[in-house]
This record gives sequence, C-alpha cells and structure tokens, in this order.
Amino acid sequence: MIAGSIYSLIASGFSLIYSTCKFVHFAHGATIAFSAYFLYFLFTMLSFNFWFSAILTIAFAYLLGRLMNSVIYKPLRRRNASNAVLLISSVALLILMESLILLLFGADVKTIRYIKIDKGLEFLGAIITPLQIFIVTASFVLLALLWVFMKRTKPGKAMRAVANNKELSEIVGISSEKIYTWSFIIGSSIGGIAAILIGLEQNVEPTMGTNLMIKGFTGAIVGGIGSVPGAIMGSFLIGFAENFGIWFLPSSYKDAIAFVILFLFLLFRPKGILGIRGG
Repeated sequence: MIAGSIYSLIASGFSLIYSTCKFVHFAHGATIAFSAYFLYFLFTMLSFNFWFSAILTIAFAYLLGRLMNSVIYKPLRRRNASNAVLLISSVALLILMESLILLLFGADVKTIRYIKIDKGLEFLGAIITPLQIFIVTASFVLLALLWVFMKRTKPGKAMRAVANNKELSEIVGISSEKIYTWSFIIGSSIGGIAAILIGLEQNVEPTMGTNLMIKGFTGAIVGGIGSVPGAIMGSFLIGFAENFGIWFLPSSYKDAIAFVILFLFLLFRPKGILGIRGG
C-alpha cells in the first residue's frame, strides 16, 4: 500500500503529461529527485520550518516543470520535432539534472528527519507506522483532488479534450499550448508532493529519479499510459505485487517482480488495464 501510494503519485503526474503532450517525459523523475534535494537543502541545511520548506518545494517543482516545457519542449514542438526527439530530450534532461544533483550535493545518501519513525501498529497482519499512515492518507487525498479537478473543473475538462483530440479541441477554441503548460504545472506539482513524501520515508540519493521513474512508468503502462486513473490503478497493482512477492522471494527480487508484470502486460494486454483500444 505504501509503495503503491508513492508510485501512483509519480505515475499520475507522468501520465497526465503524457496524455496531453503525447510523449514520454522521463525527466519527470528528475523533477521529483531535484525537489527532494531542494527540501533537504531548505529543511536540513538551512533549518527552515518543515511546512514552509514543503510549500517552497512544491513551488520549486512547479517552476522546474514549467521551465522544462518552456525552454526545451515548446521550442522543439514549434520546430515540429517528432516524439522520438522529445523522448531523447527528456532522457538527456534526466541525465543532466542527475549530474547536477551529484555536483551540488555529492554522491552520499541524504536523510530528511522530520517525523520520527515510531513503533508500528498492526493492521491485518501487517505492521504500519504513523508516518506510513500519513503518506497513504495524503496520497489518497491528493489523488481524489486530482480526480475532482479533471472531472469537474473547466481546465480539467479542457485537458481531457486535448488528450482525446487535439485538433478538434483547437477548432472549438482550446489552446493546446496552454493545456500543455497546465499539464506540466500540475504534473510537476504532484511530483513535488511525491518528493516530500518520499523524502520523509526513504533516503534521498542522486539516482532516485531514474529508479522512481521506472516504477511510475511501469505503473502507467500496466494501467494504461494514456489514462490517469489507469496509471493510478496500475501503480497500486505494482506496489502490491512487489510487497506480496517478497514474502516468498528475497527482497532483491522486488524490481524483477515489477518488470515481469510489465512484460506480461506488454505481451498480452499492451493497452493496459484501462487503455483505450485503437487510440
């Protein structure tokens, strides 16, 4: 449940960007990693108040995502760059930003100690800590707010329209470029919140963006890469399968379990759980 909650936040932001912009934004993982380090910098190194640091971290993720879109992707789209070029650019951004993290903060693992890890509570035979309860609750609240935004608000409906048919949306007066900006803002902000929750429970390291992006990407593929609800569902499936599998297998097989599920879906249901056939 804990892993699924974190993966679902990563996958929902990633899938939101993919569904509107129609390319794989691997640098989303770098946004999460850089945001986690930004939180570490503010809270641990500068001794800022944690909640103030968290708000600034979300704002930082928002600005970083918007900057990526405005400086890198938007000029490429104006030149009619193919999805392959955009994909290569996103991988280059991921590598560049991980190298920048390494340069600024070093290779050693960092820890953000704010909420103490108390004795766990037993729930259905499993042990869960108050911190993990907070992470799961925060994830579900955020995902519910995202659902309301996508279903009930005018910008959310416009994003769904562009995701379904960009050309038709532009005919009725919806600016696709404005929607692309919205998707990066919201997706990156969700990534910033994910970075905060990850930083509270796990160590922070330079390559964490790549590792998290692989899991988020896998969850999005399993659930249906163009579907935000599908990405969330797929992420919880991956998280559950990983943690259930290591009851019977060594913990080192955790990543292998996720990839086995990914290969099975690619072979037998490439559209994912909620993917739309033929689109």
